[in-house]
Amino acid sequence: MSSSDEPRRVHFQSPEYLVDRLDAIADLFDKDRTDLLVEAIREYIEETADSETFQELVATKYYDDQLEFETVKQLVGAETAQRLRLLKADLDDEPLDLAAPEDVDVYDGDATAVDTAADDER
Repeated sequence: MSSSDEPRRVHFQSPEYLVDRLDAIADLFDKDRTDLLVEAIREYIEETADSETFQELVATKYYDDQLEFETVKQLVGAETAQRLRLLKADLDDEPLDLAAPEDVDVYDGDATAVDTAADDER
């Protein structure tokens, strides 16, 4: 067991009816209340971390410098955190001031002009 896997005592208050239900479920499965709580927390964290909304929130806060990289790693895992770090580095870079190539027809002759003045009149 690594040091991060060592048990840590946590104290919190819960509505009595939830504790009673938890104890009844623990008795039913012949398990300890703590084991059920740890299992429920683990499942919640995994489901939350996998949600697109959660990942977008983490990315936004990381890009806005509201979260440190190590926190991001804990929240979404090392691989996703590394991707976010690389994307953030790209976003932080100044854009290259490159002129469009003049000798290449990127539309291969199929370009169509669009009159945006008609849209502005609406």
